[in-house]
Amino acid sequence: MPAPECRLYLITPPAIVDRGAFGRALAEALEGGDVGAVQLRLKDTGEDAIEAIARAIHPMLQRRDIPLILNDRPDLAARFGCDGVHVGQEDASYAEARRAVGPERIVGVTCHDSRHLAMDASEAGADYVAFGAFFPTATKDAKTRADIEILEIWQEMMVTPCVAIGGITPANCRPLVAAGADFIAASASIWSHPEGPAAAVAAFNAEIAAGLAERAR
Repeated sequence: MPAPECRLYLITPPAIVDRGAFGRALAEALEGGDVGAVQLRLKDTGEDAIEAIARAIHPMLQRRDIPLILNDRPDLAARFGCDGVHVGQEDASYAEARRAVGPERIVGVTCHDSRHLAMDASEAGADYVAFGAFFPTATKDAKTRADIEILEIWQEMMVTPCVAIGGITPANCRPLVAAGADFIAASASIWSHPEGPAAAVAAFNAEIAAGLAERAR
């Protein structure tokens, strides 16, 4: 997974009822600016539906060199040809995920607010670690609240990229970028943006650029 100074990590809505409508919304989002990765996160959806959505959006992402990351299920990520998998602490272990997807695909690991978990994942070979939630979020029931300091410490100590996640919007992401996040994860703030997903992505990119300028000072 490329590790530039900071990029947007797009997470799909928790439920996709109309695949065609979502495909159009995703295409619109990608027109709004740089996106570093897309995570397909469907918690209460059958395997057939997940496969249909994954195979529908993957070519669109491949044309733009954007990896498709499947949430939770390393077995399905390998079977459906996704570019990687993201696992939580209550999902498959990093070792299990790596065995399932092989050495070439991306494996990311949720580490909540714990540098210890993140260091274990990094040392095991994770391609990125995710910290959060940084802000209240309605997308999922966040078990922990992470302090921005964890990003600063991580950047000073480690080279494995880190993703900031949880309640992040264009209005509050700049300090996370300035603190050292390599990726800013967003879901609801993209799909529910009043001006549409392209405007949301553009707004995020503008704030990411401003945050990087602050980081460079």
